[in-house]
Amino acid sequence: MRIDIISAVPDLMVSPFRTSILKRAIEKGLVNVYFHNIRDWSSNNYRQIDDAPYGGGAGMVMMIEPLDKCISELKSQREYDDIIYLTPDGITLNQKIANNLSIKNNLIFLCGHYKGIDQRVRDLHITKEISIGDYVLTGGELAACVLADAVIRLLPGVLSDEQSALTDSFQDDLLSPPIYTRPESYKGMKVPEVLLSGDPNKIDAWRHDQAVRSTTEKRPDLLGDEE
Repeated sequence: MRIDIISAVPDLMVSPFRTSILKRAIEKGLVNVYFHNIRDWSSNNYRQIDDAPYGGGAGMVMMIEPLDKCISELKSQREYDDIIYLTPDGITLNQKIANNLSIKNNLIFLCGHYKGIDQRVRDLHITKEISIGDYVLTGGELAACVLADAVIRLLPGVLSDEQSALTDSFQDDLLSPPIYTRPESYKGMKVPEVLLSGDPNKIDAWRHDQAVRSTTEKRPDLLGDEE
């Protein structure tokens, strides 16, 4: 997989890709991540990428020319499965979206900034618009890191235990059940007996029941019309 991230402040995103799982995925050659400073496609000496909005109003808008030049150059070099704009008014990121993106080959993430991007960029190039929640950040850079993490960890070979990702919360529209490890008893709190039984069928049934209970209490919206 290849991910190209377009940003006004790409240095903000470097650190997450130099540690932990994302770093290992890159070192294994399972994903290539490239950062592009949109100012490199600016047409003036001031490297300007924003201007005041037509019609007036507060804030600044990312200009169409540098964004179009950058995206067009990348598209001339390879075919992209999706060009994703990280924006508060996009569809909310969930596990199904991450699963779908994890089987793609080439992706572009465009990080919004200021009041957003010229609408014509969206009309010309954007194929998906994704939000990580109903709130506003300074820019789309942190959202791009969240999206990249959610997608990259699903790639075969990234996690040492590939089954782990399949049992994460939301994979089956349920939250994860409670989990325990050693010691068996701590300050009078004991691990549920069923987890010590060695009976995989009983353990699976208990975990499913607990997942349903947790989802019902914490996120009933995930259960849809189920009672």
